[in-house]
Order: sequence, then C-alpha cells, then structure tokens
Amino acid sequence: MAKKKAPDNKSTRNPDVFGLKAEVTDQPITQTLEQNYMPYAMSVIVSRAIPEIDGFKPGHRKLLYTMYKMNLLHGARTKSANIVGQTMRLNPHGDSAIYETMVRLSKGYEALLTPFVDSKGNFGKIYSRDMAYAASRYTEAKLSSVCDELFRDIEKDTVDFTVNYDGTMNEPALLPTAFPNVLVSANMGIAVGMASQICGFNLTEVCETTIAFINDPYHDILSTLPAPDFPTGGEILYDRDEMAAVYETGRGSVKIRAKWRHIKSESLIEIYEIPYTTTAEAVIDKVSDLVKSGKIREISDMRDETDLKGLKLTMDLKRGTDPDKLMAKLFRMTPLQDSFACNFNILIAGNPRVAGVSEILTEWTAWREECVRRRVFFELTKKREKLHLLDGLKKVLLDIDRVITVIRNTELETDVIPNLMTAFKIDRLQAEYVAEIKLRNINRQYILKRLEESDELKKDAADFEDILGSRRRVKNIITDELKQIIKKYPAERKTEIVIPDEFEDNGGDENEDDYTVLVFLSREGYFKKITPLSLRMGGEQKYKENDGPLQSFEAQNKEEILVFTDAGQVYKLKLRDVDDGKASVLGVYLPSFLETDEGENITAIVRPGEYKGRLLFMFENGKAAKVELASYYTKANRKKLTGAYSDKSRLTDVILLESERDIAVFSTEGRAMIFNTSLLAPKSSRTTQGVSVLNLKAKYKLQSARPVEETAIRNLSRYRVRAVPAAGALLKEEDREEMQLSLLDE
Repeated sequence: MAKKKAPDNKSTRNPDVFGLKAEVTDQPITQTLEQNYMPYAMSVIVSRAIPEIDGFKPGHRKLLYTMYKMNLLHGARTKSANIVGQTMRLNPHGDSAIYETMVRLSKGYEALLTPFVDSKGNFGKIYSRDMAYAASRYTEAKLSSVCDELFRDIEKDTVDFTVNYDGTMNEPALLPTAFPNVLVSANMGIAVGMASQICGFNLTEVCETTIAFINDPYHDILSTLPAPDFPTGGEILYDRDEMAAVYETGRGSVKIRAKWRHIKSESLIEIYEIPYTTTAEAVIDKVSDLVKSGKIREISDMRDETDLKGLKLTMDLKRGTDPDKLMAKLFRMTPLQDSFACNFNILIAGNPRVAGVSEILTEWTAWREECVRRRVFFELTKKREKLHLLDGLKKVLLDIDRVITVIRNTELETDVIPNLMTAFKIDRLQAEYVAEIKLRNINRQYILKRLEESDELKKDAADFEDILGSRRRVKNIITDELKQIIKKYPAERKTEIVIPDEFEDNGGDENEDDYTVLVFLSREGYFKKITPLSLRMGGEQKYKENDGPLQSFEAQNKEEILVFTDAGQVYKLKLRDVDDGKASVLGVYLPSFLETDEGENITAIVRPGEYKGRLLFMFENGKAAKVELASYYTKANRKKLTGAYSDKSRLTDVILLESERDIAVFSTEGRAMIFNTSLLAPKSSRTTQGVSVLNLKAKYKLQSARPVEETAIRNLSRYRVRAVPAAGALLKEEDREEMQLSLLDE
C-alpha cells in the first residue's frame, strides 16, 4: 500500500498530546506579533511598569486605594495579610507581588524618602541583600499621615474612576496627589522595549520648587532643587552642568558615594551610609575579593555591625595606613562610589515620554489644575443643588398654612408631592424637600436660618464660579496647599551635596602598584586592557563577526585616556577602572561602560599623557583642525566633556601630535596627499571648524588620515605638498594598501 503524501498546504497536525489532536496553522511572524505580542507589550508599558503623572504604577495605586477604603488612613493597623487579600479584588497578580509592593512603600524598608505605608514588624532593608522581610501574617500596616495629601478630595470627583478587572467595583485611574509625587518617590520599572528609573527628591525642596515654578515658568530649578535626595544618605558628587543636563533631558547619571568616619583610637573605619544603588553585602564581597587578590593590603578585617541604630560596616586597619588614601582607593574599586542612572520615563496622557524636570512640573501643574477645577465644580454643583431646594422652601414658607392645608386635604400619600408642585409652582425635588420638613421646624427661627443659609450659599456659589473662571486663583489654591504640606511634613535632606572643589582628583594612591598594559579598541567599540604577560600567553585576539582592530597602543595602568565619539563628545576613562582582560575575550563594550547617549558610537581613543601635545582632527569635508591638548584638561574629576570638536562635518580620524609630523590623507576618489602638520596653526577652541587641507570634488569625501610611517606609500615625493589645501595625486598600485585593508576587514 502506497504511503499517503502530506497535503501541500500550510496546515499540519501535531502529535497526539494527552489524547487530544490539534491542528496547527502556519502564521506570518508579523501577524503573530501584531495579534499577540503587541497587546502584551502595550499592557506592560501602560498598565504595569511605567509610572504615571501621579507618581504611581497601577500596582502601587491599587494597594494604597484598598488601604484607604479599609479605613487605614486614620484607623488602627491591621495584619498585612488582610490588606494583601483585600487588594486582590483590584490586583489579580498574586499575593506575593502585592506584598512586595507594600514592602517597598513601607517606612521600615527605607526605600522611599516619603514612605506611604506605616509599618510594624520586620520589613527588611533596601541596603541589605540578605535581610529578608517577614511573611505578611507576621507584620502590620496602615497608611502614613502623608497619604492625606494623596487622597485629598478623592470623593469629590477630582479624578476619573474605572472598573476593576472583573467589573465588580471601581478604582481611581489616578490619585489626586496634592504635591508632585512623581519627583518625590523613587521609581524603577522595566517594560517591553523601554524602562523607567526616577530618582527621589526631597519633599520640601520639590514643593518649594513647584511653588516657584508656578509663579515663574522661567525659574532656575537648580537654585531650589539642587540635586536628588536618597533615603540611604551618602554624598552626591555634584557637577552643575551634568545635573542641568539631567534636569533638561530626563537622562543622565548622578554620582553617589558612601559616608565614613575614622576612629583613630581604635584604628578602624566605620561606613555608616552607602549609595542607594548597592547593598552592604555587595560592598563586603567586593572588598573581600580585593583583599584576597592582594590589590588592597591595608585592611586586616571587615565586618557588618548593622544594628537597630542603622547601617555600620567596620574595617580594621593595619598599622601606618592612611585612611584618606585607602578610602580614595575603595571609592574607585568598590560600590562605595556608584552612579544612579536617571531615565525619567513617565506616562503622560497614556503615552510614555522621557521628560525633564521642568516638563514634568508643567504636566503635573496642568493635571493638578484640572483636579482642583473638578473639585470646585463638584462643590459648586452641591451648593447650587442646596440653593435650589432652599428656593423652593422660600416659596412655601411665605404661606405655610396653605402647605398644611394642601397636605391635610390630600387623601393619598402618593399625591402629596404632585399637589405641592401644583400649588406652589415648584419642581419634584423641591416638593420632596418641603414634604420632609418636620412639624417642629415650622417656626420663625427656622425660617430665618434657612434664608440666611440661602444668602451664604449664593456668596459661596459666586466665589466658586469666579475660581473656575480664573486660572490665577486655581494656581493660588495649588500653591497654598503646597505651603501647608511644607509645614505639615518638613523633610530634611539626607544626601549631602559635595561640590567639585571638595573631591578634586588627587591622582590616587601614590603607593598603588602601577604596571604596563596594552590597550586595544575594536571597530564596534569593544575595549581590552591586557598585561604583556597575559598577551603572550593568550594567543589570538578574539573579535565579534565582522568586527576587527581599530586602535592599539601601550600605556600605564594609572593613566587616563580620552574616548571620542561621533556625537561631538569626549569621555575620560581611567584605565585602572577597567579590569585586566585576556586576548581570548571580547572585552568591555565601551558605550555601555561609559554610559554614552543612545546611538552614540566610539570614533577614536587617545592617550593624552600630561596634556602637553596637540590633537589633529580630520573631517569628511576635507578640513583639519589642530587643537591644543591642554584644552581637554580639567581639575575636577569630570567624566564627559561636550563640544569636544566641531560637528559641522563627520569626524574620520583623531591623531595625537607629540611633535610636528607628516600625515597621509586619502580620499574616496583614490587620491592621496602628504602634508606636514606645521602648516596648520594650533587652536585653543575645541570646536574650531579647522582649515581646508584636501580639495575635494563634489561627490567625494576624505576617507582616512594616518601618519605616513603607518601607511604603505613608497613614493613619498609624489604625494607631498608644501601648502594646503591641495588636491593630491592618484594612488599608484605600489602605494595602495588593499592588503592591509583586507586584513583589517577579516
């Protein structure tokens, strides 16, 4: 019997699994992504990972609102397990996820400068990796007093409500926070294709800045909000330019380091505040590794002495140790100094947006104005409804005997309201209000009080209408509420700001071992620092597919190098900050290591030495600029310099000039030219556009430039020029370097 041939279509049957047969239909990957992956991605971005303008993710908001409905704002604490169970009516993601959210918002965990959960019991600590929180059945919680400002007037239609996941109850889409909680509360979230990382700021400073910003949109934010504030304390190494860039773009990094004290009598160092980004265990592990490897020899013992008074890491010092030099070394080599990467990505009107501080304040102010207007309109509506009832009462009270007569002569109870409406020309609401008046209230005093109340209601209604028509009055309400918050919840700064003069780089520990290293950079930006011995034993250099060598040179481990990018910026990298590698590994990916901007690529690296030479910049438009190396020297420990070179044309090469030398320039036309750099005048300005060196036809560009001795040119006199600009000469076969180029491309 011949075998049946499988049908030639896009349907096949999978094996019989658990006795069930299912037909699988092939589907284009694009259709699968659109139908399945994109809805999931959008759900994660909008409904889970990215905070909104009120500063909360949905999980935070659901938990806090549940606690509010449980009367835990002014009531007594209850078991955390009870809160978790109630929150599952709004949040179906499971009890462990809900409890972890509560832990992070709690006072005991110390992850927030302004905690929203007043906790009792063991909630762990953010600065400890191993100090785990107790189970929810052992801990208790309620809302902190500051939550008054989160739920202020939430029952007065200040925000929209939506139904929960099963349609059985309503929950707020946002919380009407009376202060910019989006800046006050630190937040981190990883969505699909994007992330958010917002550092916390001091509550008092944020409120003062918001008041100043509302009154003056051009207010200098740095003057009232100088830097972030972290609940673990520490010190911020302050650079005003870098901070201004973070405030403007919403991206960047903040350098933080630990606080320490030297107990001279006991020959030990106590570290009592560490960066927000690390833990005590991570610090101890790293110091232990350094001691074992012999890179740190001044420490005889280190232990964790954290107790109820707070964090304390103690290091016993060997005799003759200089504590300042030791800490400088530890700051360089351990997480005791770290960077907090800022990415102010928030949801604004349902759309994720990376926003600067001023933009966030603008959006929050506009949103808060809407909350206040909705509250005022709610109050105005209530006043108008009450006034409407009193207007009907006023008509009736003019002839109260007639009211009694109408009611007495009405046979059926259901006819009382219609008869009153007909007799006094009032509507149903007014008639029902009149009918409910007690007999004891039909007296002169009651009538006069109702008339006085009517006059007050008219005044209040007129005032509310004026508020709704005046943006200035709405802003005054917001600023008055912010001033009250400053008085009710005064907050002192925990993280100290250290200005650059206080942390100038002193060149490190003079006794630190120094040694020769070989530096390698690949075309795709992978960087290696290898000792000569390791290089001899390591064998062939490893690169990614389609990658290869770009630059290499010998240096000392103590030196720093300049890393130029295609975005007109230069980064300073201390070689000692990069671990020694091997030829058999790819190395460190420099853009990530240096935290460069998105889409920024490495162009060249330079060994500046003592900053006494010059740099030659070669541009695609045929121009060259000779810039003094000293213009890149800074006393402060700056990591990045903007405006490193002119951005008028794409940079092709950067060449270090310790003295004047011959440079060979190649064009895409197949021409070459050799000129001496003495023909160019040096410039002190880094962004100089330079002067024309190579004359180019319209469709051609400068391809590359290298010192003559690094090229394959034999007939130097053919290409040498005595003045620039010049067109150069066509390359002869014997002067071409296809062989070298092909080797580089392998």
